[in-house]
Amino acid sequence: MCGIVGYIGYREAYPLVIKGLKRLEYRGYDSAGVMLYDGKDLNIAKTKGKVSDLESISSAIADSKATIGIGHTRWATHGVPNDINSHPHVSNSGNLVIIHNGIIENYEPLKKELQKRGYTFTSDTDTEVLVNLIEEVKKKENLKLGKAVQVALNQVVGAYAICVFDKEKPDEMIAARLGSPLAIGVGEGEFFVASDASPFIEYTSNAIYLEDEEMAVIRLHKPLKIRKIKDDTLVDPYIQELQMNLEQIEKGGYDHFMLKEIYEQPNVIKDTYRGRLHANEGIIQMAGVEDNLEKFLHAQRILIVACGTSWHAGLVAEYIFEEFTRIPVEVEYASEFRYRNPIINSTDVVIAISQSGETADTLAAIKLAKEKGAFVFGVCNVVGSSISRETHAGAYTHAGPEIGVASTKAFTTQITVLTMIALRLAKAKGTLSNSDFHRYLQELEVIPEKVLEALESNDKAKEIAEKFKDAPNCLYLGRGYNFPVALEGALKLKEISYIHAEGYPAAEMKHGPIALIDDQMPVVVIAPKQGHYDKVVSNIQEIKSRSGKIIAVVTKGDVQVKELADHVIEIPETSDALSPLITTIPLQLLSYHIAVLRGCNVDQPRNLAKSVTVE
Repeated sequence: MCGIVGYIGYREAYPLVIKGLKRLEYRGYDSAGVMLYDGKDLNIAKTKGKVSDLESISSAIADSKATIGIGHTRWATHGVPNDINSHPHVSNSGNLVIIHNGIIENYEPLKKELQKRGYTFTSDTDTEVLVNLIEEVKKKENLKLGKAVQVALNQVVGAYAICVFDKEKPDEMIAARLGSPLAIGVGEGEFFVASDASPFIEYTSNAIYLEDEEMAVIRLHKPLKIRKIKDDTLVDPYIQELQMNLEQIEKGGYDHFMLKEIYEQPNVIKDTYRGRLHANEGIIQMAGVEDNLEKFLHAQRILIVACGTSWHAGLVAEYIFEEFTRIPVEVEYASEFRYRNPIINSTDVVIAISQSGETADTLAAIKLAKEKGAFVFGVCNVVGSSISRETHAGAYTHAGPEIGVASTKAFTTQITVLTMIALRLAKAKGTLSNSDFHRYLQELEVIPEKVLEALESNDKAKEIAEKFKDAPNCLYLGRGYNFPVALEGALKLKEISYIHAEGYPAAEMKHGPIALIDDQMPVVVIAPKQGHYDKVVSNIQEIKSRSGKIIAVVTKGDVQVKELADHVIEIPETSDALSPLITTIPLQLLSYHIAVLRGCNVDQPRNLAKSVTVE
């Protein structure tokens, strides 16, 4: 949520900052702003709306030769989305300017105290309080900017990623984080600050990811200094080489990032298992698992914590782990996990799943699990993210940047990683026969080819979308391994087309949802030949007898469901346990085409953010 871009160097800052903000649009936002320092004045433009709206109102400063600038996309927390509440915010003196992601929870008492000292406020934001708190500390204690930021941050409660500039120190920026991601790009004679590396990927491949409660003092032509905010300890900067490239964060000829990412799935699934899966040798090798194999083998229970699409991947993993390894599994919403005083033992393994690796609720669940003595294993996509650092061990999905807010390739690559872990444990425990183990390895290796074949359903999905784009509601039904796929399919439709949709286990239809069935209700049924096929056929017959409109996802060559369904999408056959990797593809395409036909903003759906970094 929200996006930060900062630059100090020798290039013109305005085009760089604007382009960076566009790269961060996927994070979700409702307003945008930019500040340029021309050597004399702070030039600020900000507005409610999109970055394109910001461009249209910033013509007066767009031609600036300024080589220092910051920009922000805001997701409203304190104060409605409007021009005044947009960032950047300036201190009362007009010297300090700040951009801020996160929430300052104790801003009200701080604001009242500052008002007593003569400060005035024009916005409703917690951020304006913070910039004036920094100014008050700086003035009262006669401190340099970096020290003033440090002292002020020790007085606030909440989460933040900030970039602060003082026009009295025009060769310097201060960046700090707690609970919200922040990266610093290190170039030759220039520095970049951003919520992730995408705004500066073409300028440098060197990045530093600040840890929680760290602050960076960034000065031109001087070494970067990083300090701990609480105790002022110096930290040696750890420079990482970026794993992404410019091509990965551009659309590459597709109309939307979401469609591009749907079509990337055959390749990214291969990238996920490359070097890990050796089907012909009967080997799965994952360093994070091998190094901690005893922890997994002696686990009395596996707890999976996640949110949204990652939670659905966790539900698929529950079926896979319990069938393959015979270890009990519970899947928890990370957002609820720590608020119900969960029972966690030192013999538990907690698997935390997050595409971004920055999900606030999942991070909080990790910290609680660690406090209780559990072994915590992370599954995430972003190298160097907070979850990858907070967990004891983990595995990256290697899906590449996912820009579309609605996750697609994150889901399938997470399932791929979790399946490999389950297979490795089953082999070690002897809970799968050798023949079944080898069969699953061989089948997993050819899944990318079957996903590619499933993508051939695009035209059929578009044809069906034409018929149901105006439906007010939709039901998704699946059984066994494909019940979580039904949930995920419904979520995709809700997220990007704004059609109310619900996913159910097909057998639960009789326990309430069947009352909704009429000739206006489209029902998407996941009915591959493997699994509980006969039971699903019975459910379809119940829907048919009540005039429901049936869209069925079936195995190629299916006859029985074809006779009952109004519309059919065929997919290649695979084993029941691996079927979610295939059955989800037509559901992604169906949601995409419905959203496009409804004129929705597919990549940036309303009210949503890619990475939920505040509670």
